[in-house]
Amino acid sequence: MTQKTKHLLLKTLLIGLLIQTGFSSVSLGQSKEEKIDQAVSLYADYGKFNGSILVSENGKVIYKKGFGKANMEWNIPNQPNTKHRIGSITKQFTAMLVLQQVQQGNLSLDDVITDHLSNYPKATGDKITLHHLLTHTSGIPNYTSYADFFKNETRNPYQPEEFIKLFSDSALHFTPGKKFEYSNSGYFLLGAILEKVTGKPYELVLQENILTPLGMTNTGFDHYATILKNRAAGYEKEGSGYKNADYIDMSIPYAAGSMYSTVEDLYLWDQALYTEQLLSSKYKELLFTPFIPAWSSSYGYGWFIMQLPIGGGNDPLLIHQHDGGVNGFHTVISRIPSEKHMIVMLNNTGHAALNDINLAINAILHDLPYQLPKRSFAKTLWEVVSTKGFEAGLQWFNENRNATDYELNEYEINVMGYQLLNMQKTKEAIIVFQLNVDAFPESWNTYDSLAEAYIQDGNEEMAVLYYKKSLKLNSKNTNAKKYIKAHKS
Repeated sequence: MTQKTKHLLLKTLLIGLLIQTGFSSVSLGQSKEEKIDQAVSLYADYGKFNGSILVSENGKVIYKKGFGKANMEWNIPNQPNTKHRIGSITKQFTAMLVLQQVQQGNLSLDDVITDHLSNYPKATGDKITLHHLLTHTSGIPNYTSYADFFKNETRNPYQPEEFIKLFSDSALHFTPGKKFEYSNSGYFLLGAILEKVTGKPYELVLQENILTPLGMTNTGFDHYATILKNRAAGYEKEGSGYKNADYIDMSIPYAAGSMYSTVEDLYLWDQALYTEQLLSSKYKELLFTPFIPAWSSSYGYGWFIMQLPIGGGNDPLLIHQHDGGVNGFHTVISRIPSEKHMIVMLNNTGHAALNDINLAINAILHDLPYQLPKRSFAKTLWEVVSTKGFEAGLQWFNENRNATDYELNEYEINVMGYQLLNMQKTKEAIIVFQLNVDAFPESWNTYDSLAEAYIQDGNEEMAVLYYKKSLKLNSKNTNAKKYIKAHKS
């Protein structure tokens, strides 16, 4: 749910374009199922996937399997029926619930926030419609991007109306409707509005109107205290291994990201979207209408919509897609409605190579060349540092930075830098972040991380320098703006 997490979606949105870039042909003579299994198994072996996956072709499941551990402490494997937190995939369910109420005449897409939440500030609440909330065009700041939000708020349980007060008085970033800016705040408000109009808790509205009708018995609103059979634990990478993910009270993501599900249940969801079981075609089309340009794509109601070429010279295919991220979990659902293809992956070790796996499987489904994964450069580097020391790790880095059998991943190197920072090895962290800047000079986040390391080192001059470099690449980096303003000479 972090803003940095959402920027990783940019890579996902370029899947169709990347498919054409000349990947190597491999695995000739194998069936599609065998090719998928070979590719995903190798991603799992290299520590780049740990979760459950399902692939359907022409509406039929052709592959489903679990990889790695649902619970590492008890050595319990992931299976297709393992329950994972799905993060922002929740938004498409919230959008469906809103449109159901619109179809029934209980809501209008032109309703403003204050029509239903009377305590919301009128200065902004009178301007922002349900359409704005559904399309991330409200201008309301994304509460997960607030400074120290995850440090200060995420362990505390909240009632919806209480939590809304944390962001309701914030100034809008722009006039509602003018542009797209991803905001969990908007979908949180939609959950509260659903509760007002139905007189029922959001999770009960979800259960009665979607989950029960579709027989999605392994899906629901997650509560930490509930004993939930087959629940996956969430982890984050640490060095060459893992640690338990930080706790988050699930009242915080709420209607923007608090659901759990299985790949098998999300297949039922996918299939229902081809019918009128939940919603008439007139309103269902709104889910997938490209209302507003969004990064490299467009956004409908709870879905990114892309027109991308799959294979050289072919007509572009329509793709409906959304990812999700919440502490210890990373998920993606991707649909090609014209072919009734669907890929869903639920991973319980934080950031994973879901974009790359999605890319490979899409290529396999279309009988196109694809590439098998490479070993993680960062993981091997950390193993060298851990066993032989930091100087040996630097030597290994310089000797292997251009090696073709490793993948140099910006995010993984960045994580390594923060691990060193947390260990109070500030000088070493600065060196690692600098290596990342050199390797990925067009990434605002590499400069941002290096600036944070210089802050911990007490070097304000260098922190300001690299925050300025970050701002040149991302003018919305609020942390950089605040630091530079506070340390003007």
